[in-house]
Amino acid sequence: MLDAKVKELINAQINEEFFSEYLYLSFANYFYDNGLDGFANWYDIQAQEEHDHALLMRTYLHNNGERVIFDAVKQPQNDFASAEAVLKEGLAHEQYVTSLINKIYHAADSVHDYRTMQCFDWFVKEQGEEEKNADDLLKKYELFGKDPKGLYSLNQELLARTYVAPTLVL
Repeated sequence: MLDAKVKELINAQINEEFFSEYLYLSFANYFYDNGLDGFANWYDIQAQEEHDHALLMRTYLHNNGERVIFDAVKQPQNDFASAEAVLKEGLAHEQYVTSLINKIYHAADSVHDYRTMQCFDWFVKEQGEEEKNADDLLKKYELFGKDPKGLYSLNQELLARTYVAPTLVL
């Protein structure tokens, strides 16, 4: 059995991960609507990753004898001012998720829950990668996105991205 606070935070994070999936699908919709299928592909893959993160956390709770409670997934934003605004929102969202993962890790550490800390080491590392990827994408857009040829090349680069399932062993 997990500490009640740790369990509560992980369960809440599962629901946040499903919201992240919805949010990234709304980002993908924006890019599909605006003819940028590479950017849409990038966010479709991000959405799949968030879905997988939720399921990994769900499995972790089940493996520790805990019940999982799903909340309603809140509606994501669906209207965006620009591609750059979407990318900035993506980076801000990853930073927010990092803060939530850090809260789980801190709660586990405070009750000496080393098993949860070991599991969430992966998520801490993953969030570092997620923030870097979102920041890199924003920087590339700021550098090349205002030039049609640069935007086309960046879109083509993002179109080539393929999904890779997470490798966390629970």
